[in-house]
Amino acid sequence: MDELLLGIDMGTSSSKGALTTPDGEIVASTTRSHAMSLPRPGWAEVDAEQVWWGDVVDVARELVGRGGSRIAGVCVSGVGPCLVLCTGDARPVRPAILYGIDSRATAEIEELTHRFGADEVVRRCGKALSSQAVGPKLLWARRHEPEVWERASRWYGSSSFITARLTGEYVLDHLTASQCDPLYDIRARDWNREWAAEIVGELPLPELAWSGEIVGKVTRRAAAETGLAEGTPVSAGTVDAWAEAFSAGVRRPGDLMIMYGSTVFFVGQLSEPRVDSTLWTTSGVEPDTYTLAAGMATSGSLTGWLQDIVGGVPFEQLVGEAQQIPAGSEGLVMLPYFAGERTPHFDARARGVVAGLSLRHTRGHLFRAAYEGIAFGTREILELLDDASERPAQLIAVGGGTQSRLWTQIVSDVCGRTQVLPRETIGASYGDALLAGIGAGLLEPGTDWSTIDRTVTPDESVREVYDDLYATYRELYPATREHVHRLARLQEQRAPS
Repeated sequence: MDELLLGIDMGTSSSKGALTTPDGEIVASTTRSHAMSLPRPGWAEVDAEQVWWGDVVDVARELVGRGGSRIAGVCVSGVGPCLVLCTGDARPVRPAILYGIDSRATAEIEELTHRFGADEVVRRCGKALSSQAVGPKLLWARRHEPEVWERASRWYGSSSFITARLTGEYVLDHLTASQCDPLYDIRARDWNREWAAEIVGELPLPELAWSGEIVGKVTRRAAAETGLAEGTPVSAGTVDAWAEAFSAGVRRPGDLMIMYGSTVFFVGQLSEPRVDSTLWTTSGVEPDTYTLAAGMATSGSLTGWLQDIVGGVPFEQLVGEAQQIPAGSEGLVMLPYFAGERTPHFDARARGVVAGLSLRHTRGHLFRAAYEGIAFGTREILELLDDASERPAQLIAVGGGTQSRLWTQIVSDVCGRTQVLPRETIGASYGDALLAGIGAGLLEPGTDWSTIDRTVTPDESVREVYDDLYATYRELYPATREHVHRLARLQEQRAPS
């Protein structure tokens, strides 16, 4: 058997590994489920040592044992942007603070926006500061946990933490760095060192690399833990959503990925940087590229919550019940802001709203209304992306949620858009394997493994119903904002310290 490539992705609810040949054939794959911690309202954390490194060790050991050939390259992606404060040997000093679903740094966002100027932040960083940004999380940790801060000598994202454990190198990929606002200058493609110094103080900034670039080799210690051969090349890696977009062939300007996962996330390829305060402009996975991104705060996590509160009814049964409900859920509209909202509101105190409930509504109605609420949020974001750049030429749907044909159909119906689904749906780990192959020199940089499997087209017969309910959806947030903000403050006051 020829040399193989190993990609590992650490998602919100699981870690996945894919072992592939250089032509993209999947030799073996595996998954490890895990959970994030929600210790207080607005907080979302992960034990990076036990969960992320533990998963990588387990996944690598299993796939190395199943491969039967030498692994020529490794690449890891993970949820992000996150903050992992560590000692000099990449040992975490506190749980990792997660991406935009962790909204603890609200005061720091406001302070840094005021200090540097909202317009200047958008101009230099490509986006406004929000709960998605790492800079305010760094300042929060420095301010609120000084003892922890004193113990830290380096800081990482989720994937760069694993890369450090594998290689000993202190490196961050450009794409992740471009989400560490306001530390990175999007046009200079380098650290904004003046602003960074005010936030990180004496903590050094990591070296920058492109996602597929080889940044080190597996050390003897990492080899003993993971089963990987000492000296195996390791690429820089990146954020999971962009690795997934890479796996799906989102490589050309006009391509747009919609990722159905714990959250809904969008990555569109740009021909040049375009700045919009309601969206995120980032560096791309490949050198000298840019993307325009957006993301909701909840989606698959919302349907999982519904499954829990109805007593763990099998997911397939709930989908079947929802499928029997007519479009529009018989007058039920849900705002899916159960963990605040990112795009387009950037409101950490937004909360879920279910409008129109009656005694005749069932759990099937609620489940369908959740899918429809997520679809309405998707439509709102797609309209923003249309306004900020050219209308996407191709909408590529990926992620575990695409296995629910009902969900993808509702999104096409609500949005009036056709979606194409790739044949391989394993996700970001597949993109990681491709990046590993490019980095190791086994593949040309332009290699694309993606092929289209099926197409989802909108049902025009339900367009009028959804257009009407979409108008209601758009009106609900401003109409209820002040009320849910008061409730959110009450939740925060009663949260455990």
